Amino acid sequence: MDRLIEGHKRFLKDVFPARRDQFKLLADRQAPEWLFITCSDSRIVPDLILGTGPGDLFISRNAGNVVPIASHDVDGTTATIEYAVEVLKVKSAILCGHSDCGALKAALDRKRLDALPKAKRWLSHVEGAWTHRQPLDPADGEHADLASLIRGNVVAQYLNLKAQPSVARATAEGRLQVYGWYYDILNGHIEQYNEEMRKFAPLVSG
Repeated sequence: MDRLIEGHKRFLKDVFPARRDQFKLLADRQAPEWLFITCSDSRIVPDLILGTGPGDLFISRNAGNVVPIASHDVDGTTATIEYAVEVLKVKSAILCGHSDCGALKAALDRKRLDALPKAKRWLSHVEGAWTHRQPLDPADGEHADLASLIRGNVVAQYLNLKAQPSVARATAEGRLQVYGWYYDILNGHIEQYNEEMRKFAPLVSG
């Protein structure tokens, strides 16, 4: 806790005063342009990766960047999506998975979940990853099998996102774009899924 308290002290002393006007504008309302759905993994820091700041991203996080689609599910992720699309009117929705994802590692080795019944039930939502598993990429080295499954999960959850009623309506009306991303922790690069070509390609060339 001491480290967090010291960090907050630096925020109050150095950061907040310089951005006081921005926070004043954000105090009563928010108008984010992007809905960003990603994993709970502590290594994924969207504002750091994308150069965004307060008020830019409306973020939903959970283990495995899952978007449940079963009609009986009542969960924070789908509620967040609905609110972002219908109330905040975000212009883009991004589903972002990442390399070395613990949720997909656990899905590969179900014995690891025997003592985690809630996590085991939650990860039933990643079954679609096997259906959409991507070709092995030699660049992923010894982790190629896992990376291909993680990319498959990005595709599965991207499709689940597009199937959400609020998202389907907004895309049909032309007021929302939906994207699927894979972030590589080791090299910092993002790949974007091309649904028409059914493959991933670098978000930024070069």
